Amino acid sequence: MNVGHAPDVQRPSAAPSSDGSAGPFTGTGQLFRLAARRDRVRLPVWLIGLTAVIGASTNALVGFYDTPVKQAGYAATVENSAVSRLMGGTPYDVDTFGGILAYEITAVAGVTVALMVIFLVTRHIRGEEESGNAELVRSAVTGRHAALAATLALASVASGLAGLLVAGVLALSGVAVGPSLLFGAGLAAIGLAFTAVAAVAAQVASTARTALGGAILVMLALFIVRGIGAVEDNWLTWLAPFGWQDEIRPFGERAQGWPLLVSIGFAAVVLALAAWLAARRDFGAGLLQARAGRPTAAGWLRTPMALAFRMQRGLLLAWGVGLVVLAAVFGAVGREVRTMIDSNPEVGQVILGQIDDVVLGYLSFVTHFMGVTVATYAVVSALRLRREEESGRADAVLAGGVSRTRWALSGIVVTAGCSALMAVAVGLGVGLTHGLVSDDMARVGPLLGAALGTLPAVWTLAAVAFALHGWVPRWTALVWLPTAWAFIQAYLGDLLDFPDGISGLSPFWHLPKVPAESFEPVAFVVLTGLALALTALGVAGLRRRDLA
Repeated sequence: MNVGHAPDVQRPSAAPSSDGSAGPFTGTGQLFRLAARRDRVRLPVWLIGLTAVIGASTNALVGFYDTPVKQAGYAATVENSAVSRLMGGTPYDVDTFGGILAYEITAVAGVTVALMVIFLVTRHIRGEEESGNAELVRSAVTGRHAALAATLALASVASGLAGLLVAGVLALSGVAVGPSLLFGAGLAAIGLAFTAVAAVAAQVASTARTALGGAILVMLALFIVRGIGAVEDNWLTWLAPFGWQDEIRPFGERAQGWPLLVSIGFAAVVLALAAWLAARRDFGAGLLQARAGRPTAAGWLRTPMALAFRMQRGLLLAWGVGLVVLAAVFGAVGREVRTMIDSNPEVGQVILGQIDDVVLGYLSFVTHFMGVTVATYAVVSALRLRREEESGRADAVLAGGVSRTRWALSGIVVTAGCSALMAVAVGLGVGLTHGLVSDDMARVGPLLGAALGTLPAVWTLAAVAFALHGWVPRWTALVWLPTAWAFIQAYLGDLLDFPDGISGLSPFWHLPKVPAESFEPVAFVVLTGLALALTALGVAGLRRRDLA
């Protein structure tokens, strides 16, 4: 009897070990190329977005702090500001232009690079095992640590590229090349450190979502520890990678490169721990197993809307805490804004325009900008429908008496309602904190109303995600393009003076910065109608197509 031959399968070219089995790193090169190919869109988006934001920020700062007097005013403000130290760290050499640039961009650049590698590592390690793709890869001749090594190599390359790009932006802004490269090296070292943290989280957690949340929680904790150390000016700054970046001091007379060794040593130790944990856990399972659920569900979980809320409970809590803390920080800074504007009136003229009340203008700007942050949460929440469909959990719901329309509308209502709760938290966070610091509670109500006034733009971006999910689910990630543009326009639009036709691509541009500006009901109604129309379009598409 003739036996058919299976088609040839391309095997990794790395040689197996002497006993005929695959070595621990066999196939690393092939898996690295595979991971790079799968991230050929995501990584460039991260890197280009980071470069664009940092480039726009440095370009704006060039004109603001171009004289020794302005630089001295900036230094006097931030060195005596507890809130500035909490967010930006220890203000080294901020009486120089290079030091000001570094201080202004360190927090944004460091957190962005950390998030980039955390998402990358958890997606390629825990996410691939959870989806079953890693098991298919492991059926070929690959070593136990090949996937981990390939992922870590890709994250390291991404961190290095981020450091080089930011260094290039600084050099183009007029800062010396040597200090710029040293700053970029410190930024890459932050990426290496959090690559290691994410690798450990991927071994410990039982799901990709838990690993991602755990790694981000560690990052936020270390960021706060660095901030507290900077406020108190003590040794706590040495407990976090962000503090090691500060200690490089690339733009001062005491510039030093040895703190990079601390980051590299930390990454090496934690990566060794990740490899050790990977060798001692079952494939496809984390060291910490998920708790067994109750044998019977609670009565309130009998509706699809209640289930949708239950599935997003952790997301709501995590984002809520983060947004409240950020809003509180922005609110506390309000009393220091007048001093900063007095030392450099050009900043106030560009950011606040014709608004006479400096503090009111700042609080309005902050509340408007925080609306974009709430929109980011709303987009993440809206994309949960896609994840429920891909994971198969939607099938279990739709197998009963729940229609597609009812299932989709349940997720939509939860996203809209939770976004409104976030807006309330933001408005109260900014208003109450500013009121406590300045002993002026009269602005709490107007700032709460201003936060609620951003909801039509928030819902519009979420509705874009719903529409993409309904018609072209493979391209739902495109929703991050308008979301990123909304962030850039809100953060830098007034500084860079974009044309109205370009700025208008952000739904937030059409809303006034209340309470400094008058409320416009027409814009509120039009954007709300647009959000409803896009949502209806998405539901119609979902009813017509096959589910994943």
